[in-house]
Amino acid sequence: MTHPPFDVLDLGVTPYRDAWDLQKQHHERVVAGGRPVLLLVEHPPVLTLGRKAREGTNIIVTRDYLKAQGIEVLEVERGGDVTYHGPGQLVAYAIFPVGRRVADFLRLLEQATIAALSDLGLPDARPNPGYAGVYVDPREVNGRTYDQKIASFGVAVKRHVALHGLGLNVTTNLQHFELIVPCGLDDTHMTSVQREHDLRGTGRRVTIPEARAALSRAFTTTFATYDWTLPATAAAGS
Repeated sequence: MTHPPFDVLDLGVTPYRDAWDLQKQHHERVVAGGRPVLLLVEHPPVLTLGRKAREGTNIIVTRDYLKAQGIEVLEVERGGDVTYHGPGQLVAYAIFPVGRRVADFLRLLEQATIAALSDLGLPDARPNPGYAGVYVDPREVNGRTYDQKIASFGVAVKRHVALHGLGLNVTTNLQHFELIVPCGLDDTHMTSVQREHDLRGTGRRVTIPEARAALSRAFTTTFATYDWTLPATAAAGS
C-alpha cells in the first residue's frame, strides 16, 4: 500500500484555541519545508467568525446567551462567515502547500469530502456552484425548498501554505446552528450524515471513527497526484 505524502494526526476532542495553536505550529513547519499534515479533530461548542463575518451580525442570539451556554466566539483568519463547531462534527485542517492554486485546492477538498460521504452511504453529496462547501439534495420544508449543507469550508493561505479547512457534520447537534445564519446563507439548512440516514430510513448508524477513516482514505486518494511543491518564496515570508 502506498503511503500518502502527508501525515494524518487524530487530535480527538481538542478545544478550538489549542487546535488553532497546533495549526500554526504545523504551518510554520510546513512553510519551512516540513512534511504536510492533515489534522482531524472534534471541538467543544464554539462559533468562529471568518473574514466575511461582518462583526458577527449573523449570530442571532446575544453574546451573554452564548456565554451562559458555554459557547465561545472567536475571530479567525479563514475565509467565509460565521460557522459552528461542536461534538459530532469532524473537522479537518489540511496544512498543505497551495501556492497560488487556491481554487484548485478548494475543489480537491470538495472532492475528498464528497468521496468520503459516498463511502458513508450518501452518494448524492455534491458541490453547490457559487458556494463553498458540500451539500446533499435540497429538501422542501413548509412549502419552501432549502439547500441542505452537510460540510462547511473555510481556508486561509499564508506564505503559500493552507490553514483551516472543513467541518463535516456527522452526528452534530444541528440545533446549535439555529444560533446563527450558517455561513450567512438564509436559504440553507444544515444537515448531518446521521440525519440524512434517519430521514432516508436506511437504519445506518454512523460514528466519528468511521467518518474519520473514510475522510482519511478520501484525502489519500484525492491528493494522490497533487503537486506538493512549495514555492521558494514561502519561507521568505512573501
